[in-house]
Amino acid sequence: MASGIAVNDGCLQAFQEMKLDKRHKYVVFNLNRDNTEIIVEKVSTSTDYDDFIADLPETECRWAVYNFEFEKEGAGKREKLTFVSWSPDTAKTKQKMLFASSEDALRRSLVGIAVDIHGTEVSEVAYESVLDKASRGN
Repeated sequence: MASGIAVNDGCLQAFQEMKLDKRHKYVVFNLNRDNTEIIVEKVSTSTDYDDFIADLPETECRWAVYNFEFEKEGAGKREKLTFVSWSPDTAKTKQKMLFASSEDALRRSLVGIAVDIHGTEVSEVAYESVLDKASRGN
């Protein structure tokens, strides 16, 4: 079920700047105050994965795209755009439902995502967990 929440043009712009121009390492998305639109909450150039994890609130939902870089044995350095749907168990039920029903609109507008991560606790978005999923395939 879709929520009818629109994706702000700034979301696609920030994503394109990250994907094509490599201006950002990650982008965090949120709902605006009225819950009518998905907006960019933060863009960052930090290459420290812990900084990215710190930008996912303990008790609130968020979406993010992270340019995940890793070394693959025999294949060298790889980069994969990773979509993270963060819905911690401690978030309010109404917010979790709103984010779940709005995710598809955002996800469909971000062309080029290679990995999808759904996290309800920090271990599911930890570096090693994402590395495991990102390094499968090519």
